Amino acid sequence: MFRDRNRGLFYLFSLIFITVNLILISIDIYYFAFLPVILLFAFASFFSIDKVLLSVVFFTPISIQLRDLIPSIPVNLSLPTEPLLAAILFLFICKLLMDGKFDRKIVLHPVSIAIYINLFWIFITSLTSTMPAVSFKFLLSRLWFVVGAYFLMTQIFKNKKNINRFIWLYVISLSIVILYTNIRLAGYGLNNQSASNWVVAPFFSDHTSYGAMLVMFVFPLIYYMLYKKDNLLIKTTVHIFLILFILAIVLSYTRAAWLSLFASIALWLVIKLKIKIKTVLILGFTLVISFLILQSTILQNLENNQSESSGKFSEHIESMANITTDASNLERINRWKCALRMFEEKPFWGFGPGTYMFQYAPFQFSYERSIISTNFGNLGNAHSEYLGPLSESGFLGMLTFMLIVFMAYRTGYRVYHQTNNKKIKEFTLFILLGFTTYVIHGFLNNFLDTDKASIPFWGFIAIFVALDVYHKELKED
Repeated sequence: MFRDRNRGLFYLFSLIFITVNLILISIDIYYFAFLPVILLFAFASFFSIDKVLLSVVFFTPISIQLRDLIPSIPVNLSLPTEPLLAAILFLFICKLLMDGKFDRKIVLHPVSIAIYINLFWIFITSLTSTMPAVSFKFLLSRLWFVVGAYFLMTQIFKNKKNINRFIWLYVISLSIVILYTNIRLAGYGLNNQSASNWVVAPFFSDHTSYGAMLVMFVFPLIYYMLYKKDNLLIKTTVHIFLILFILAIVLSYTRAAWLSLFASIALWLVIKLKIKIKTVLILGFTLVISFLILQSTILQNLENNQSESSGKFSEHIESMANITTDASNLERINRWKCALRMFEEKPFWGFGPGTYMFQYAPFQFSYERSIISTNFGNLGNAHSEYLGPLSESGFLGMLTFMLIVFMAYRTGYRVYHQTNNKKIKEFTLFILLGFTTYVIHGFLNNFLDTDKASIPFWGFIAIFVALDVYHKELKED
C-alpha cells in the first residue's frame, strides 16, 4: 500500500513538474528545467560530497555566466558551479555548527592560518567599504571558493587518487573548450589574433583567462608524460592532451600566459640546478639596481617599440614591451596607475573588496587613457592580483594575499625537499610550476573572482597542504 502511494506521489509530482515546465517554456522561460538537476546535486551533497565537488571541478571550464542567459539580471553567477559551491558552503557551516569537527592538522596548518588572516581583513574592509553590498558579496564568493576548493578538497585529497582526478577532470573539461574555441577560430583564420579574444565565449570572458588556465595545467600534463608508467594507450592519451594544450597556448595569443610559462621554466632550472635562493635574490637585486640606473635608456627603447599585437608570433612577442601604441598594454598601465592612486587616497582601509571596477573611473588621467578606456570605467578590474587588493583593502589586503602565496610556496618546497617518495617529489615540483604560472600571471591580470581561476588556484594550494599533511611520508609505490 505504501509502495503504491509513493509511486502515485512520484507520478503526481512528475506530472506537475512537466506541466509547469511546459507552460514556462511556452513563454520563453527555460530555467525551471534545471530544477531536477539542482535537487539531484542537493541530495548528493548530503551523502557524497566528494563526488559533488569533483563534478564542480569538471563543470568549471564549461560553466557559463547567468548574465549571458538573463542580460538584465542585477547579479551574476557562474552556472552551475557557484550555486553548487554556495550550497556546499551552507552544508559545511551546518556541519560545523552541529559537531564542530574538522581535521586539526588542516585547521592549524600555516596556509590555513594565512587564509584566516586574509578573510578576516576582507571582512573588516567590507565593513569600512564605500560599497558594503558589493564587498560582502565579494566576501561571500571568496568563502565558497575557499571552503569548497581548499578546506573540503584537502579532505578529499586524503585519497591520493582524487588529486589525479581533480587534475584530469579539469583537463578533460578544458579540452572541450579548446576544441570548441579552435574550431571557431579556424573559421576566421588560425592566425586571427583579434578573433582569439572572443571565440572563447561563452565559456571564458576573454582569451587572457583562457590562456592562464592552459599554462597552469600544462605542467601536470608534462609530469604525467614523464613519470607515469602506464600502458601504451594511457601514455598516448597523455601525449595527445599535452599536444592539444601546447597548440591551444600558441593559438590563444595570450602574451601574459607565454610570459608565465617561460618564468616557470626558469624556476624549474633554478630548482633542478640547485641554485641557491641567495643567488637568485642577489641576481634579482642586481637587475633592479641596473634598471634604476639605466631606466631612462630602457624607457626610451620601450617607447620606440611600435610592434602591435598580431597573429604573427614574432610581432606578438615584441608587442609585450610596446608601451606607446599597444592598446592592451596602455590600458593595463592605466588600470595599475588608477589602483595606485586609489591606494594613495585610502592606504589603510582601501575602497572595499570588489569595488575597484566601480570606483577607478575618476582616477584616470586623460593623457594616460587608451583607445579602449571608458569615461565610466566599466570595463573590469585592476589587471593585477596584487594591486587589486592594494586599492580595495589597503596595504594589508595585498600583504595578506601575498602571505597566502608565500605559505603555499613554503609548503610545496617543504614537501619537495622532505619526501623520500620520488613520485610525490616530482609531482609536487610540477604542481609548483603550474601554480607559479598563475602567480606570475597575477602581476598582469586578476581572475580570482571567477570560478575558472579560483577552483585551480585554491585546489593547487589544497594539493600542497594534503601532500604535506597526509602523503609526504608515504613509501615509494
